[in-house]
Amino acid sequence: MRAICDDATTLQHMLDFEAALARVEAAVGVIPAAAISAIETSCRADRFDLAALAEAATRSGNLAIPLVKALTADVAQTAPDAARYVHWGATSQDVIDTATMLGLRAAIDTLLADLDRAIAGFAKLAEHHRHTAVVARTWLQHALPMPFGLKLAEYAAALHRSRHRLARLRADGLALQFGGAAGTLAALGDKGLLVAEQLAKELDLPLPDAPWHTHRDRIAEAASVLAILTGTCGKIARDVSLMMQTDVGEAFEPSGAGRGGSSTMPHKRNPVASASALGAATMAPNLAATIFAAQVQDHERSAGPWHAEWPTLPSLLLVTSGALAAIVDIAEGLEVDADRMRSNLDTAHGLIMAEAVTFALAEKLGKSDAHHLVEAASKKAVAEKKHLRDVLSADPRVTAQLGANAIAKLFEPMDYQGASQALIDRLLTSLKV
Repeated sequence: MRAICDDATTLQHMLDFEAALARVEAAVGVIPAAAISAIETSCRADRFDLAALAEAATRSGNLAIPLVKALTADVAQTAPDAARYVHWGATSQDVIDTATMLGLRAAIDTLLADLDRAIAGFAKLAEHHRHTAVVARTWLQHALPMPFGLKLAEYAAALHRSRHRLARLRADGLALQFGGAAGTLAALGDKGLLVAEQLAKELDLPLPDAPWHTHRDRIAEAASVLAILTGTCGKIARDVSLMMQTDVGEAFEPSGAGRGGSSTMPHKRNPVASASALGAATMAPNLAATIFAAQVQDHERSAGPWHAEWPTLPSLLLVTSGALAAIVDIAEGLEVDADRMRSNLDTAHGLIMAEAVTFALAEKLGKSDAHHLVEAASKKAVAEKKHLRDVLSADPRVTAQLGANAIAKLFEPMDYQGASQALIDRLLTSLKV
């Protein structure tokens, strides 16, 4: 992603637009065919001084203006006549916005490749741990038992939904920008739409119904998709960092030399990948918010909001890529301590099965009476530091309704998982769509 967002790559995308424009305009008779070769030869990023262009951009208002001047001068060195046709009928925003679309396309392809790895990693783990019992936590407290595979399948499915969003964005949300000075293509006379159609084909970008200079919903949609993906990465990272706590110790990021250590505490194993994803997930919403704010633009071409997109979108791409790379690392190397998971289920001395007991008794006593009975038994178990099973087994109101074997069975965590296995199947099946 750093390579995709690199200044030289961005410059090359702008030059790719200029070269394609020349080829298309020559093909439809707008400029002489003899101009193509010289323009194409000059459309290489390594022929230009990036620092000088950047400095000039601060004075001209955008990067395209000094680039077109430099490109024209470069072409003129070998083909003065061809130099007359550089950037014919286009405007600076056409160059920059189309380059942005080309960069987004490459970025999406990179993210899709990483998403495929993360999804496959979590799907494999979900299948492997579909019968591994773990504590389900609500409000950071023990709630119920659940199969760890369900948690992992949910990770895979959430990432898969982001994959769908990205693929849809790549297919429909990216679009050529080509409108000339005010979005009318007036400089090209009656050939404006023809040039636009051929230019879209040449660059393999969808052709919009009209130029979209100050309608930035496409950029905003991209920002929203990126922020959602980063948020999903952050959610997974939050879970993993919590599971890595010393007091929990249920699952761990992959280990390695020099990884997760402390500068002063040699025993530490810090959740470094999770920290990266969480840091990125903290930044992404604010970067996306800047893109959303930049939608409010004036008339046909705007000053200010458009400029705010230039540093923000690459930053958001880098943040998203960093978060996803961390999650790939976790998905492909998560270490699971199933024994510790089972041990943690017993930490609360059976209280985690209170709901199971309540519903078993509710069939005999009614929901309200059963709830109050088990609630009182739970408080007694805590106060007397006893297992809930033992408290219930000593209560004649319970034993009158449930035998010893029935009570014992109610404290088998994986006998109380509801539709979990079917949900795992549904989630894993959804990954194939």
